[in-house]
Amino acid sequence: MIDDGVGGAAVQAGSGLEGLTDRVEALGGRLNVSSPPGQGTSVIAHIPCE
Repeated sequence: MIDDGVGGAAVQAGSGLEGLTDRVEALGGRLNVSSPPGQGTSVIAHIPCE
């Protein structure tokens, strides 16, 4: 998911990203979150397929 908002998202309690990270990791994957202030947010899940 990529947006063009103000950025500044953080993986912390209450943001929903912490739980999403846990679920992706449970599937053997990883979650990349990039959210530089003023540049929007990018959330990319890498999940292995069999």
